Amino acid sequence: MSTIVFIVIWFAAIAFIYLVMEKTGPFHKAWEKYEGAIITAIKVAEKAIPGDIPNAGLRRLDQALNFVLERYAEEHGGKQPDAKLLHELKEGIQIKHAELERLGNLRKLYEVGR
Repeated sequence: MSTIVFIVIWFAAIAFIYLVMEKTGPFHKAWEKYEGAIITAIKVAEKAIPGDIPNAGLRRLDQALNFVLERYAEEHGGKQPDAKLLHELKEGIQIKHAELERLGNLRKLYEVGR
């Protein structure tokens, strides 16, 4: 019985440490703080730029990034993010875009907005 209790306590401790590290440690992504702005930026770019023009994906990424950078500047008194955060914001836009696409949220934009 004591071995089972030890195993349960050990797994609980590991789970707790993982959760704390995920929120504060190296697993935490800086772009997650701007997730709301990123989602809005993606949806605005998807509606504004038609998919049948050349380099539509790059144009959408650029527009979404500019939208997020404007929100960042508003929050930080006109300052722009450093190179590392800028890279993470681009990565976050791509990650959230893939997630929204996978969930079908972008398809709904095409059905409603176009």
